[in-house]
Amino acid sequence: MEQVSLDSQLKDSKKGGVLESASKRVRMIFSVMASPNRIDILRILNTKGPLTYSELKALAGFKSKKESGKFAYHLRKLLRQLLVALNKAERRYTITNLGKLVLSLARQIEERSIIESGKMYVRTSRHTIEEFNSHKIIQSLVREANLPLELAQKITEEVENKIYKFQTAYLTSSLIRETVNSILIEHGHEEYRNKLARLGLASSDIVEMLSGDGATVDSVMARTASSVFSEYLVFNTLPKDIADMHLAGEINISNAGVWGLLPDTVFLDLSELEDGLDLKGRFLSVTRIPAIKSSDDAIAALPALVSLLSREASAEVVIEGIVSPLLKNMKDPEDIASRFARVLTASSAAPSYSAGLPVTTIVVPDGLDTRQLNALLDGYKKYVDATPAPRLGLALAGKMKDSFDHVAAVVRSGGIISIGSGVRASSGIRKSGSKGVASMSLHSLSINLPRLAYESNKDETYFRAKLALMIKPSLQAMSMRKKTIVDYAKKGLLPSLASATQSMQRGTSTIVINLTGVRESVYNILGESSGDVLQKVLKTAVEVAATQGKQLGEEGASIAMVSDDSGERFASLDSEKYGKVSFTEFPNTTSYSQGMTLNGREILSDRAAVQECIAIDKLLNGGFAASVDVSDLSAAEVKSAIEAAIELPFLRPRIRLTVCTTCGRRSRSAADKCEHCKSPQKLTVYS
Repeated sequence: MEQVSLDSQLKDSKKGGVLESASKRVRMIFSVMASPNRIDILRILNTKGPLTYSELKALAGFKSKKESGKFAYHLRKLLRQLLVALNKAERRYTITNLGKLVLSLARQIEERSIIESGKMYVRTSRHTIEEFNSHKIIQSLVREANLPLELAQKITEEVENKIYKFQTAYLTSSLIRETVNSILIEHGHEEYRNKLARLGLASSDIVEMLSGDGATVDSVMARTASSVFSEYLVFNTLPKDIADMHLAGEINISNAGVWGLLPDTVFLDLSELEDGLDLKGRFLSVTRIPAIKSSDDAIAALPALVSLLSREASAEVVIEGIVSPLLKNMKDPEDIASRFARVLTASSAAPSYSAGLPVTTIVVPDGLDTRQLNALLDGYKKYVDATPAPRLGLALAGKMKDSFDHVAAVVRSGGIISIGSGVRASSGIRKSGSKGVASMSLHSLSINLPRLAYESNKDETYFRAKLALMIKPSLQAMSMRKKTIVDYAKKGLLPSLASATQSMQRGTSTIVINLTGVRESVYNILGESSGDVLQKVLKTAVEVAATQGKQLGEEGASIAMVSDDSGERFASLDSEKYGKVSFTEFPNTTSYSQGMTLNGREILSDRAAVQECIAIDKLLNGGFAASVDVSDLSAAEVKSAIEAAIELPFLRPRIRLTVCTTCGRRSRSAADKCEHCKSPQKLTVYS
């Protein structure tokens, strides 16, 4: 019995010692928490660690030599209590799991004390908790919205009265801003409210994006940014009359999310880039690109160029001067095809701000040996066959007598091929006639011609007068946009473009107004059957743009008929406004025409459409998209159709394909389900 009693006493003594030791440990940890400096060190290591001694000291605010001893004292305390650990091999400090627990406890105590105090506190967008201060509302109203001080004080007083009635433990920055904006609207201060409004997405929109089919982090981030900048453009940047015209469907601004940030099409001639692309202090992780003089230089540079330039154009990048060095000292067709396919594959992962855009077009110069041209086409086809929805295209010269078979094979595979004289984007936009390393074209503003024609009561003269009136504000908006983008390039916001143009000293930029629904407006609504009226309309547009452009200091202002996203939007809005629209070019379409689309089979027997396109192309100085639809043709018929249309100054053979967004395979079938995996998730694309 005595032995048992002794054992029990020993156990109790040991237990008491452990408890006493644990209690002492807790007291020591709480003493560490008593110092704001030590809590700050834990916070810094939690968010930015591991850090060296000097990095941690600087971030913690101990910058002078006099404070070195104080910092060392605090750090030693944290090390002794095992809240911070030192990796001796790397000489870096990290927060331990116990340190994270202490930091979390400190945060909970801080939040609970705020609640118990009965004061109003704000959870800010900077991820901090601050005591509510009405003076900050006054400062925001004066600084952000330019309110007169007296008015700002009156608005703030009303906001404060409302806020103190809220039954909430915490306020948020967005809740306060919503309250301010509602009071501004109540007092009729809409203009001030628009300046103060917070841009962003509803939580439900973000949830929908994250759960959507085919969503990736890149696509979600791009759509979020696009939504914010699109709203900023329409309500904060554009002149009110232009914004209203866009919202009403009289004009259309494409790619609104990047419209005020990026040019639409960039033309870059690498043969003129004698010193390479000097990115200076931007994109420090990207290998610098020297002058391209050999095949190896071209193969190494093209993927980087495509990636960099795709960040700085919203619709298309056109690259000249890459093919000649690529083919230098290369004779074997199989080697050419293989190497070209590899470099295109390496270039295919360029970033994108919207699905399918921007496209990169590689200009193939005239005068190539037939074997070399065919080898390039074969290499391009290998890339296309391995890519469900290609974003790299080829621009070919019109003289290719012995290459039509290869061109037809690429088109049938879904490749992006454009053929013509001079340098144009695959959309048909013309390169500026001025010489230089780079030039940019701004063209994503379209005028709704069917709307003008419909409201002109079939009076052709009145219709042309209304068109002339629409061109002036459209050019003003585009001129404003050009100045903004050029300024951004000079400031370094577009580093690749700034480098190529040496901050716009060696580059040119043109503004272009696009006309949508030309054929519907002239033939279907005005009821004119003669091509002469169509030419009169286009001539009026070109002359007015040139005159108005000169008055704005824009000598290169021009008119185009190219494809963007306006055709479907205009037709949809007009259907809502006037009832179902029945004056689209084709009865089964829901979009107005853009440029001209020729039927591949019909042009084999009827040359009239080709001649009409030639006449239109001569009038338009901004660009013209003449496409040949070969979707329902055999391989031999595709070749014949391209040969029949080759006299066009510019043509784009196109084929309709479907891409399964589940398995990634392509098909020419129009069935409701993928013929490979039977999934209903399909995307219709035109090459």
